[in-house]
Amino acid sequence: MFKKDLLKDKRILVTGAGTGLGKEMANHYAEHGANLFICGRRENVLKETATEIEDKYEVNVNYESLDIRASKDVDDYVGRIFEDAPLDGLVNNAAGNFISPTKDLSHKGFDAIANIVFHGTFYMTHSVGKRWIESKHKGSIISILTTWVWTGSPYVVPSAMSKSGLNTMTQSLAAEWGKYGIKVNAIAPGPFPTKGAWERLNPNGDDGSVMGEVPLGRVGEMGELQNLATFLMADGCDYLTGQTIAIDGAQYLTGGGTFSNLDKLSDDEWEQIRTMIRSSNTKDKADRG
Repeated sequence: MFKKDLLKDKRILVTGAGTGLGKEMANHYAEHGANLFICGRRENVLKETATEIEDKYEVNVNYESLDIRASKDVDDYVGRIFEDAPLDGLVNNAAGNFISPTKDLSHKGFDAIANIVFHGTFYMTHSVGKRWIESKHKGSIISILTTWVWTGSPYVVPSAMSKSGLNTMTQSLAAEWGKYGIKVNAIAPGPFPTKGAWERLNPNGDDGSVMGEVPLGRVGEMGELQNLATFLMADGCDYLTGQTIAIDGAQYLTGGGTFSNLDKLSDDEWEQIRTMIRSSNTKDKADRG
């Protein structure tokens, strides 16, 4: 679909790029010539991803462990990148989520999601955007949202609230920063199975029930998401800004929010799901060393 040098020499930062959707988008950017900066919380995973991409595409991949909830750390990190040269693109992909009846949600659990998704994404966007404005450098921002920004969704209220705020940020900054040559867009993926997020949001592993809700009758393929992310990052569509684009096989148009079908679960089934999520979180912490 694209020329191999479409993103040649562009400097693109992807948050949460060690695994999942972030890794997939970073690979596609590298395949089309971009030099990458990737960050996340697990340094060993970032290192493996950086080495894999560099060996495959012969581009530069700089990685650094970063908790985007810490505003000063974010600004210091972005500042170090700009000391060498400006970025050309930012992908806000880092996020967190889990399913839970809202009545059972603790304030700590709410903050765990909102601090990453809502606050962290703003910190990163602000740090990059203000430097583009100061240096009069054009740039492109893409935030990975969800279709819940339009429909809401039960059982993921902290994420739905935070992502909806970022949808408003996308529209607001597109209007405010357009005069500086900065375009701001977002992608709202439907079901794209990845190991970490998929296990937390679909702990029973029942792909069939999810696919049954998608008019196309299947989950998304990574190449489809990669193509959209690359199109939005490339030159040639500068008039497209302030948009959140759904890529979900028309799932959200069927209504009800992604997790409405969980209404049928009993209290015992919810407890089983909580146990599986806790087990998955414990394994992740062990992997981080």
